[in-house]
Amino acid sequence: MKHGSFPRKLGRDPKHRWAMLRTMVTQLIEHERISTTVAKAKELRKLADQVVTMAKKGTLAARRQAGAIVRTETELQKLFTQFAARYKDRAGGYCRVLQTGQRGGDSASMALIEYVDREGELRPPKPPEGLSVSWAAREFVNKQMEERRTTYKGERTRVHGREEVLTAAEVMSADAAAPTV
Repeated sequence: MKHGSFPRKLGRDPKHRWAMLRTMVTQLIEHERISTTVAKAKELRKLADQVVTMAKKGTLAARRQAGAIVRTETELQKLFTQFAARYKDRAGGYCRVLQTGQRGGDSASMALIEYVDREGELRPPKPPEGLSVSWAAREFVNKQMEERRTTYKGERTRVHGREEVLTAAEVMSADAAAPTV
């Protein structure tokens, strides 16, 4: 018994859904980041990863298959030149979906979908395959803690190797300036 309804229907008949996803893939290749609803972004991520995998193959058959999805020749060329070179060492996961909040008109959950490993991305990519995520997270937290260690008013603390006493104003300003992990 099939409980989930996948692929997502997105409130459209199959022809309209396919046309919409093709257009969105083309726009994502062109702009490398677009804003859409969370459900559309999750469906788009599957198709966008597939066309990048086709581009990495670089064969004529793969180019024709990707050409059946991507609508314009300029984006197809960009896919097979820039993206194939950018992701030649990455084994998958070329897109990232970041939830951004709700749309004002109908409170639909919105998201940004973007390609990873590019200039101006919203979040740094995960570490290469040889390093575990827990190692990267531990490294990040240790670096943040080393840069600024704050305690309560009047207690001694070590900041950049020297000991000092913090006042209440310094603690509050340090807490406001500290990035959230």
